[in-house]
Amino acid sequence: MSTSIVVNRVRRGFYLDSVALMRHSRRLSEQSGVAEASMMVGTPSNLKILEEAGLLDDSGRAATPEDLVVAVIADDEKAAENALAHAEDLLANRAGGGSAAASYRPRSLDGALDALPGANVAVVSVPGEYAAETARKAMRRGLHVLIFSDNVPVADEVALKREARQRGLLMMGPDCGTAILNGVPLAFANAVPAGDVGIVAASGTGLQEVSCLLAQGGRGISQAIGTGGRDLKAEVGGITTLAAINLLDADPATQRIVLISKPPSAEVLARVVGRIAESLKPFTVCFPGARELPMPANARLVGLLADAAADVLGRPIRASGKLEAAVADAARGLRAARTRIRGLFAGGTLCAEAQAVLLGRGLAVASNVPVPGASPLGGSESHALIDLGDDEFTKGRPHPMIDPGVRAAPLERVLSDPETAAVLIDLVLGWGAHADPAGAIRAVLERHTERPLILASVVGTDDDPQSLEGQIEILENCGVFVAPTTAEAARLAALAIEVR
Repeated sequence: MSTSIVVNRVRRGFYLDSVALMRHSRRLSEQSGVAEASMMVGTPSNLKILEEAGLLDDSGRAATPEDLVVAVIADDEKAAENALAHAEDLLANRAGGGSAAASYRPRSLDGALDALPGANVAVVSVPGEYAAETARKAMRRGLHVLIFSDNVPVADEVALKREARQRGLLMMGPDCGTAILNGVPLAFANAVPAGDVGIVAASGTGLQEVSCLLAQGGRGISQAIGTGGRDLKAEVGGITTLAAINLLDADPATQRIVLISKPPSAEVLARVVGRIAESLKPFTVCFPGARELPMPANARLVGLLADAAADVLGRPIRASGKLEAAVADAARGLRAARTRIRGLFAGGTLCAEAQAVLLGRGLAVASNVPVPGASPLGGSESHALIDLGDDEFTKGRPHPMIDPGVRAAPLERVLSDPETAAVLIDLVLGWGAHADPAGAIRAVLERHTERPLILASVVGTDDDPQSLEGQIEILENCGVFVAPTTAEAARLAALAIEVR
């Protein structure tokens, strides 16, 4: 019988943005004797998340939206107290140390503008209930806005984007995870060089993979504008997408434009395609899974993120023949019972792309976030790909890009499954991501001597804080096959099944 205990500590009248709270939650989870930990502002929706995750006690239930809840599941009281003490240290040093001036964190928009009078972009990372009000205040001070927050009602999104359009401002988001503006990375982004390619993307990890592949191929980014995942839905109408295209079309530093999104509604597609046709610049349009959609003469439609980068670079991005042969040889040596592919992804779009590749090879696929042609989990499916960044895995917990421990238990299970032939994993590097995701994978793999093939893709550059080359070296040294893209990793996994 488990003897774990749940302990909360409530900091009254204390606020810290959600990205910082996710990082702190990860650090708490790594403490000895701690099973799970989370730090959240005490809004009703956050308290519900903590309750459902089994992380709330009576003191936490009494928290208000003005409070911060530190929640811990620990082995015993001593481990819990140590974790809470560590949380206090983290919160006391929330700006990362340094001088008083360097550690100053304004508690209002006015205070922030006083500290940075030249700022023209506001990043909103507050609970979803308050994101619209905060974004509206920022716009009315003349600021472009990136809303990192999720759980913002679509009606609020539409109203904000219409107001932004009237004011000539960009409204990126809600749930916008990535942007690079004038060389400045926002939220989760990578260290990519400046260049002449502009990106408009509804997918954060999609934007990251394409920008990194371009950087690896010698091309740079002029601007990378996130729109939020709902922008091309009929209810929103592509307002930010169209505004971003207008900006990039007028930008002399942008010579080529890449658009990344799930296929839009027919009405919005017609609007976007019509705007593309008015431009004199070439476009690459990546709608994963879409086929035979109408495109003007200056645009090419592709179905994979790797194909979008390849279209700009003018050459395919493929795994080497040596890697392909090594995977095929290793697959032939697997036990006969190993017939299934399992995928454990941190990036939702990367999970979708892998599904599309396997479906294109004629394989039956299931997922917790199935693309067209795939099935929901729960049946007798042959191959299953999981998006670990989906809400069911992240309620009350950090995203797997921040805390690779989210993937540890599922990875243990598939490695121990005698039917698993190949495991697909992705690592997403850059600012905001875990300092050593490859090391976290290695720690799990070292406990399994007889195991299936592990095929990985790594999104990043050598200038990222984690270093692409260093992360690949860690993986390869523990027997992981590292492909140049998510699509190629999935193709190699399919090859491993086919050659047997």
